[in-house]
Amino acid sequence: MNLLEGKTAVVTGGAKNIGRAISLALAEAGASVVIITRTNLEAAEKVVDEIISAGGSALALQGDVSDERDVVAFTQKAIVAYGAVDILVNNASIRTHYPLQDLTFERWREVLSVNLDGPYLCARAAIGSMLEKGGGRIINIGGLSGHIGGSERAHVISSKAGLVGLTKALAVEFGEQGINANIVVPGTINSDWETDTPRAEYPGGRGTLIGRTGVPSEVAAAVRYLASPESAYVTGQTIHVNGGKYLP
Repeated sequence: MNLLEGKTAVVTGGAKNIGRAISLALAEAGASVVIITRTNLEAAEKVVDEIISAGGSALALQGDVSDERDVVAFTQKAIVAYGAVDILVNNASIRTHYPLQDLTFERWREVLSVNLDGPYLCARAAIGSMLEKGGGRIINIGGLSGHIGGSERAHVISSKAGLVGLTKALAVEFGEQGINANIVVPGTINSDWETDTPRAEYPGGRGTLIGRTGVPSEVAAAVRYLASPESAYVTGQTIHVNGGKYLP
């Protein structure tokens, strides 16, 4: 399982739910993991403790992915701590619901700044280290609504659709330099992420071919594969983990 031995992974939003599962999966595969959180440092440190207790190496850092100065600062701290950034997982995200008439520009920008500006800023900050190492992995976490649409989510859907474009652009620009970029799109995942919409509106398994919701570790498994040497010939791709709820 030590496919990522000697590698350093930065996981934004890595303290809870899918992000936590990704952090644990990459650590289990041998990577040193830097967990980035904007507000929940206590939760991030608990994940660090889990990783260290299992014999791995991890560090929790606080920062806002939509703030360029924060992104540069935590990326440099990761490089100082572990020597490089080999793997970047852009998982930090905001999901809110507003009818278009209530979707103010401020609310629009808040979501776009985290969901799309954040991955751009993080990729730009980490790419130099990857180029120096002769390669790396950028893995963005998308959203199913970016592919199928949805009501009262114009800001979220636009940000996730834009993330697909960013992924393809990075794959094309840096493919020959050994950097692979892909996007993993979860379907309905059984987690406790905060949302303005009650959980009752997310019925378990409805619309999937296998009759159940997914769990965070199943998304993390796809991320771990894309972070590993086994995925060397996979780049610019959108990988759906949705139980067959959406068939591209």
